[in-house]
Amino acid sequence: MTETHNNHPLVESPRVSPCTFLDFPLINDLDNFQADISILGIPFGMPYEPGSMANDQSRAPDAIRQFTNKSDIYYSLNHFDWDLGGPLLDGRDIRVVDCGNVTADTSDHRQHYLRAEQVARKIFSHDTTLITLGGDHGVPIPVMRALEVFETKVTLVHIDAHLDWRNEINGETEGYSSTIRRASEMPWIDKIIQIGMRGIGSARTQEVGDAIAYGATIIDAYEVHDIGVDAIINQIPDNGLYYLTIDADGIDPTIMPAVMAQTPGGLSWNQVRKLIHAIVNKGRVLGMDLVEIAPSSDVGNITMIHAERLICNFIGACVRAGYYDSK
Repeated sequence: MTETHNNHPLVESPRVSPCTFLDFPLINDLDNFQADISILGIPFGMPYEPGSMANDQSRAPDAIRQFTNKSDIYYSLNHFDWDLGGPLLDGRDIRVVDCGNVTADTSDHRQHYLRAEQVARKIFSHDTTLITLGGDHGVPIPVMRALEVFETKVTLVHIDAHLDWRNEINGETEGYSSTIRRASEMPWIDKIIQIGMRGIGSARTQEVGDAIAYGATIIDAYEVHDIGVDAIINQIPDNGLYYLTIDADGIDPTIMPAVMAQTPGGLSWNQVRKLIHAIVNKGRVLGMDLVEIAPSSDVGNITMIHAERLICNFIGACVRAGYYDSK
């Protein structure tokens, strides 16, 4: 049974075939499902201009799913994954599901966020790790609101070329440039670590000052390259709860070219992979999102390859960290 909000379904099946990430089972019953890890698409951010709700990034959740099932590069769950030291699920009884995409209402854009928050709350209430596929960088806002269900402080780790502390653009306060400012206003979000900033983007001097005043740790990409990723990992507190939000443009465009704001000097694959494994092993990562992929700008599937690898490394790391051993 698919739950409804204002008589509309909360989620719907992906619109492409094959339709789920790595062909994991599609589950629409959000109240009764049992899962350790759940994939969820949230395609639409809050638009800054009329008519721009749907954009290239809104195609990304289904494009990523479709790529993971291509016959010529199909990811076998039984093959040895050298990134993980064994098969993805390590031979353990781990249930991974795909909940499809949160539904939208073209007459009321805000309904998409309201439904996304409701879905995320249901998933988190089952103690399920949530992997969100965006969509632009506005879509983590309702997911981070749903973190309230854990009733404890959460450390936010943010990988991005941009700071995302704008208060509003064209009167919209929940678009892709305001994500971290909105997070800073949530009482359950504690320390914020922002990694990979560079170039010119969604911050003026005032917004940088606001982030610093909040106490955000801002580590630009050049510092990561200069001092090494281990030194960055040491700045993330241990033994906590974490949420990881990854804007694809935080990663260097030579390996993730399918973004709207290509900026030289981003994180390398080795750096972002090492960060993911380290954060997972510091405590418990409640969820992560991967956003701002624009599929039509990809070059030779390079972005999709790294997106799949990133998500699989996160899943495999969570499994090996023992997150689900007691369930």
